[in-house]
Amino acid sequence: MYSRDSFLSRKGLGGELLAEFLGTLVLVLFGDGVVAAAVLFLGFGPANSASWILINFGWGFAVMLGVYTAGTLTGAHINPAVTLGMALRRNFPWNKVVPYWIAQVVGGFVGAAIVYFQYHTGFVNKSGVFEMDASTNVFFTFPHTAGFGSQTVPVGWAFFSETLGTALLLFMILAIVDTLNSPPGSNLAPLIIGLLVVALGMSIGPVSGYAINPARDFGPRLWAWVAGWGATAMPGDGVGYSAYFWVPIIAPLLGGAIGSYIYDFTIHDVLAARSAPTPGAAESGRTVVEDRAAAPTDRRTGEAYD
Repeated sequence: MYSRDSFLSRKGLGGELLAEFLGTLVLVLFGDGVVAAAVLFLGFGPANSASWILINFGWGFAVMLGVYTAGTLTGAHINPAVTLGMALRRNFPWNKVVPYWIAQVVGGFVGAAIVYFQYHTGFVNKSGVFEMDASTNVFFTFPHTAGFGSQTVPVGWAFFSETLGTALLLFMILAIVDTLNSPPGSNLAPLIIGLLVVALGMSIGPVSGYAINPARDFGPRLWAWVAGWGATAMPGDGVGYSAYFWVPIIAPLLGGAIGSYIYDFTIHDVLAARSAPTPGAAESGRTVVEDRAAAPTDRRTGEAYD
């Protein structure tokens, strides 16, 4: 357990929680901000292809900036599903999981509040009346409509989409940062992870809005509930579905665990096996080939001295 001093200290857990809070705040501020800009001020409908591309790239850049914010201090989880995956497969301390989750959700809540005040005039009509229906998709996700009949995606399929998207997210994050793989420089990893989110949005996003992050959905959802969205935000009622709020929480956590295990038991295990020392290696841990390469050589012939 952590002492009060450790919890509050910038050198202890308190500093890590501050980083996760601010990283998630930045993520939501830019991510929800681009949705608000597209829907409320640029005249794009939520199903407009131009707005969807704008939103995809906006969220990708939002993730990139959030990772740059907290990356050095915590590795920039800024997502409870990532925190869970790190605890399951990367020895992240379990006693930090819930505090990280709380910091992330609070960061999402505050980020959404800032977006609300920034774009407040867009949430009301000319008569000053709050327009909830036109702005629902700014802060939280829900099943979208699909097909020629514009039918709402069943909750089960939305759950599957969120699980799949987060599994892909964790699988690819681990592939990107794995030192046994071909990791980018630490200064480029946030950009590549941001582009990963763009790709996820374009490929699997339209089904459920690709929350793929419980804090990114639940924090802003709580703010929207406080700000007047009512049952649409909490518990998450809409046309063709009800009490949807739990889906963008449970499905990403499940998907994050699945993606982490799949990566470690496939690609990572192969990389680890190939990087293991060759039988007969010297006590120093170098392989026979490395020892021969390090031995003094005859400059004329290039052969190692015996």
